[in-house]
Amino acid sequence: MNVLILGSGGREHALARSIASSPLCTALYCAPGNPGTATLAQNIDLDPSRAAEVAAVLDRYAIDLIVVGPEQYLVEGLRDQLEAFGALQNRIFFGPGAQGAQLEGSKQFSKEFMLRHGIPTARAAYFESGQEGVAIAYLKKLTGPYVLKADGLAAGKGVVIATQLEEAERELRELLGGRFGQASKTVLIEDFLDGREFSVFALTDGKRYLLLPEARDYKRVGEGNTGPNTGGMGSISPVDYVDREMWRKVEERIVLPTIRGLEADGIDYLGFVFFGLIECQGEPWVIEYNVRMGDPETQSVLHRLQSDLLRHMVELSRSEPLSPVQTDPRAAATVVLCSEGYPLSARKGDVIVGLDAPAEAVVYHSGTRAEQNQTVSWGGRVLGVTALGNTLSIALERCYHSAAQLHFEGMHYRKDIGT
Repeated sequence: MNVLILGSGGREHALARSIASSPLCTALYCAPGNPGTATLAQNIDLDPSRAAEVAAVLDRYAIDLIVVGPEQYLVEGLRDQLEAFGALQNRIFFGPGAQGAQLEGSKQFSKEFMLRHGIPTARAAYFESGQEGVAIAYLKKLTGPYVLKADGLAAGKGVVIATQLEEAERELRELLGGRFGQASKTVLIEDFLDGREFSVFALTDGKRYLLLPEARDYKRVGEGNTGPNTGGMGSISPVDYVDREMWRKVEERIVLPTIRGLEADGIDYLGFVFFGLIECQGEPWVIEYNVRMGDPETQSVLHRLQSDLLRHMVELSRSEPLSPVQTDPRAAATVVLCSEGYPLSARKGDVIVGLDAPAEAVVYHSGTRAEQNQTVSWGGRVLGVTALGNTLSIALERCYHSAAQLHFEGMHYRKDIGT
């Protein structure tokens, strides 16, 4: 099969590494890709938001299967646009259409979906621009911490947890005032759930599903979970508090009702579902859905996947019998190396030294660019260092030992991933 991966980050590099190892993969392309994916696939200079150009590439390279990494293209309806062009005949597009992508594209849509199908989630109220007074009056009825969520896509930065009412009021005004443009035109005020977070990942055809290993990511920029939220500073898999009983509860109370809900609502869905979960007093609750794999969770999860990811996708898309997911019993960890100023800003153009040095880990490119035979930083999260170990501590030791061999000006990373 000829496979095209859309996207340019660490998640797409990890997907490329996994898919390239499949005996089903004849040729692999990434668009636009990055210097890391270029070692595994042919990069194509393409803006995936331009559906007509994507359709032309599908024909030019005789693509059989398309995998979408970032949520933006799914929420914008890339699948629907390609179908309208007739570009998906006899091709597999692994990602939902615009309707299914609203599970991530609209917090209000996903909240109402969960409530409709009896899926455990926090109570929430919705407020639009111009309703600041009503929203603040609602806040004053609550006891902190206060959870505010931009309804639309905000690059992983649209959630605010404020401990004080004054802070919550200020953040609410800024969100409704247009901090994230249309994405925060509507804001959800949610009840705070106190517990331990983790993520579960499914591949589904909207009727059947396969579960990948769970993971935990670390959103705050600073040690001890301090500072502003980021797209993710690191991840681990497995998660020690996700035992067999928790898995049973997640599957019975969350995964199954979600898949049945998609079918009941008539949502045509083929792709990934990311369940952002929290364990509260031994019970799992849904914080959010994503309609793609996470970053940097993908790096850790796919390091533990021993079965063929591409085969799983094909079997689901063709309604074939499903091969079981096989998981490496070892632990995986990922540490993200960031540019100076991240997440408030992103310094670019610094030469990265040491990319060939790490022997105990895989270095994924998240925000890099090739310039004059050198690789330079080109984003907030620049590299992700991932390693396996018989224990989590060994995996983390290998990550940090490898990270110390890498350098670019202003590089910083959390030293407490895994705690």
